[in-house]
Amino acid sequence: MPLGDLYDPSRGYLVNDSVVVEAEVAVRKVLDYWSYDSKKETGYVGLKNQGATCYMNSLLQTLYHIPYFRKAVYHMPTTENDLPSGSIPLALQSLFYKLQYNDTSVATKELTKSFGWDTYDSFMQHDVQELNRVLCEKLEDKMKGTVVEGTIQQLFEGHHMNYIECINVDYKSTRKESFYDLQLDVKGCRDVYASFDKYVEVERLEGDNKYHAEEHGLQDAKKGVLFIDFPPVLQLQLKRFEYDFMRDAMVKINDRYEFPLQLDLDRENGKYLSPDADRSVRNLYTLHSVLVHSGGVHGGHYYAFIRPTLSDQWYKFDDERVTKEDVKRALEEQYGGEEELPPTNPGFNNTPFKFTKYSNAYMLVYIRESDKDKIICNVDEKDIAEHLRIRLKKEQEEKEDKRRYKAQAHLYTIIKVARDEDLAEQIGRDIYFDLVDHDKVRSFRVQKQTSFMAFKEEIAKEFGIPIQLQRFWIWAKRQNHTYRPNRPLLPQEEAQTVGQLREVSNKTHTAELRLFLEVEFGPDLHPIAPPDKSKDDILLFFKLYDPEKGELRYVGRLFLKSSSKPIEILRKLNQMAGFDPDEEIELYEEIKFEPCVMCEHLDKRTSFRLSQIEDGDIICFQKSPPLESEQECRYPDVPSFLEYVHNRQIVRFRALDRPKEDAFCLELSKQHSYDEVVERVARKIGLDDPSKIRLTPHNCYSQQPKPQPIKYRGVEHLSDMLVHYNQTSDILYYEVLDIPLPELQGLKNLKVAFHHATKDEVVIHNIRLPKQSTVGDVINELKTKVELSHPNAELRLLEVFYHKIYKIFAPNEKIENINDQYWTLRAEEIPEEEKNLGPNDRLIHVYHFTKESAQNQMQVQNFGEPFFLVIHEGETLAEVKERIQRKLQVPDEEFSKWKFAFLSLGRPEYLVDTDTVFNRFQRRDVYGAWEQYLGLEHSDNAPKRAYSVNQNRHTYEKPVKIYN
Repeated sequence: MPLGDLYDPSRGYLVNDSVVVEAEVAVRKVLDYWSYDSKKETGYVGLKNQGATCYMNSLLQTLYHIPYFRKAVYHMPTTENDLPSGSIPLALQSLFYKLQYNDTSVATKELTKSFGWDTYDSFMQHDVQELNRVLCEKLEDKMKGTVVEGTIQQLFEGHHMNYIECINVDYKSTRKESFYDLQLDVKGCRDVYASFDKYVEVERLEGDNKYHAEEHGLQDAKKGVLFIDFPPVLQLQLKRFEYDFMRDAMVKINDRYEFPLQLDLDRENGKYLSPDADRSVRNLYTLHSVLVHSGGVHGGHYYAFIRPTLSDQWYKFDDERVTKEDVKRALEEQYGGEEELPPTNPGFNNTPFKFTKYSNAYMLVYIRESDKDKIICNVDEKDIAEHLRIRLKKEQEEKEDKRRYKAQAHLYTIIKVARDEDLAEQIGRDIYFDLVDHDKVRSFRVQKQTSFMAFKEEIAKEFGIPIQLQRFWIWAKRQNHTYRPNRPLLPQEEAQTVGQLREVSNKTHTAELRLFLEVEFGPDLHPIAPPDKSKDDILLFFKLYDPEKGELRYVGRLFLKSSSKPIEILRKLNQMAGFDPDEEIELYEEIKFEPCVMCEHLDKRTSFRLSQIEDGDIICFQKSPPLESEQECRYPDVPSFLEYVHNRQIVRFRALDRPKEDAFCLELSKQHSYDEVVERVARKIGLDDPSKIRLTPHNCYSQQPKPQPIKYRGVEHLSDMLVHYNQTSDILYYEVLDIPLPELQGLKNLKVAFHHATKDEVVIHNIRLPKQSTVGDVINELKTKVELSHPNAELRLLEVFYHKIYKIFAPNEKIENINDQYWTLRAEEIPEEEKNLGPNDRLIHVYHFTKESAQNQMQVQNFGEPFFLVIHEGETLAEVKERIQRKLQVPDEEFSKWKFAFLSLGRPEYLVDTDTVFNRFQRRDVYGAWEQYLGLEHSDNAPKRAYSVNQNRHTYEKPVKIYN
């Protein structure tokens, strides 16, 4: 404001030489990511991401928010005996129920387990359209024979008509097809309507591309698609990803592409509809969901904008987080295209900075207005099976109990009480080292304010041991990582609260208070008061080993003077073991077991003090083995047995060709050598020669065999076979070879496709030769395996990649460096005419091709089997065509539609019958496929595949599979 205006009395700003300035303050709510409550803020909850399952989460939220679909899922028959992890219907019912009634985000692990997926699948991004189709197909199949049979078709199935109509004669061919979703072009289309215009665009079949109309022969015709009916729920897949032939890679189309809130598919007098369409049905749709991909072709993030009730309020479902959004955010900001940054210096004429928006819509879901009330229906508890309600409410209660338990955890202490009974039950069964597994003893959750004496009263009730007869020892973690009872609780400690006593246990490096309850029994087996403990008294624990049975068990504990000697208690130990009083026994001290076992012989005549034996130590004993029996027992003494137990490993073996199924299990030692492991496997499967066994390690992350097998004696021990980074597996894969592995490793294995000269057949042969062999050796080996057209036929070996011949291998070339993983090796007979090329002959490449639209231009796409052809000077195209037709045995009718072109660096120059082909090829020597070739343009009638086997593996995307 100019100061003149402020000081002008007539403007009324200044009154009595004062001005009032009013500020309007808007307090915006800042959303804290961690404390944000989706349910509280929006009424909806999100889905947890398992690793790379955001693509699945956005689709599941979309399907869930189609209430008619949700109701149908609820009505699929399931029983209380089903497990969600093994039943897709129950897992989906459970997921939808939790989305409807939970207060926090929902996990999808049960659902993916019901798909038969492992961890690897959860970390692999899949195609959403493919997942949608596969899931709906599975549900459609599982709905058959139930009250909800046909729901998927009723919701998502529409029909279109493919037609070819002749222009000059009365002939029309039509074919009706169903669809569950429509793929719409984004490239070159400004919006959904432009894509539909392109979808129904009429193609004219004329000139060389005429249509063969049965009795009318070749005719000019119109070819196109029109819609018979649209489904109530219309799913539109936007082709944001496409293959770029120039780059030989998939690319993402980030072009601006608009989509309306209301979609009218009856516009312009129903231009998209076939004459057979029911015109009484109004095809006016309203937008329900926008699924968004943010990122590039190699990855990114997925989320969805949804209008659950088709009101003006949009919601963004981004994994666990759900937020309210406006229509601009859900629509316009997901069109893609470019965005312009505001100028940094408005006063200067700067060129605005533009950047590509990598977040854009890739799938749209519309609901027909006339079906809105039916689709957006009410779904409540009466739609959910009673057993499901009971099961899920119980799950919810258990979850709430856990939450409450966790919230109150700071008020409580966990006390774990081990007794002699626990030691006797566990040692030799669950454990062999130390004394007890604390996770398997009686656990008490006690308020920290509780006095320890009150806790002892609870123990008296639980175990029937009077308070005055209880003595508790505190456990300690020693420097060698063993846990042993360290000392009895002091009277002043027992006078404290449980919380105060818990502080003592912090010094033992445990998260809870761990105690050993010492109870002594009299001759009548009734509990008696524990003996007084002086500084010279030590508490020792004893384990008995039986070498003949290979068994270790706990036999009890003794209070002893540290100044006494083991020889003084031999009779007592024999009594505890049930041996004769004078039985000769050997004693060992169990010291530690990690990282290696330490168990040392105990001198019977040296005092416990001098042997450094103290409270909580473990003494193992056994009968003194006679010299001859040491050979009979696998583990004749305590140290050898403990060493065996420490290294013992149960390994699950699976056949390499059936990697999901355990074939058998073997108990092995981690210290077993390579030879010992394969010998045990060979013995198990009844194989005489262990060297024919080849083992492959397990990938703990992908749950698949590793790509490379274990080389012959390539590792020292079993433990080396089982380790994968910082994890240890218990799975190995095996295969039985037809020759010993050492011999195989000296060989090169090549897959060669042999093309028969006169028969229309291709046979794959595995050629296995020493690595120093030559291509000539491969050819000689092939001659013993294949059927030749005549005995003196010569063979050659070619390298073929993407339907082009890149190389003819010289016979003296070494095979060691030939790679058959990425290109095809092809063997074929050399035609007689090629052996004697004259000065007026040329050998040329001939390839099949089609033209496909990409990046707004036509690109050449090769297919089929390439071949060589000899052409002669002065020979016309008509003559060459005749020889090609004869060679390929193509019927006249089909061959008449083929076009012929000379291609140099991928650019076609079409030829006519009178052209001389010889003159087009400037070189007489055979150059690479990128140089020049004769192209045969015609339609590819072979089954379509995403990529050829063993070609372009880096662009391979794992297909979606639902196994159950």
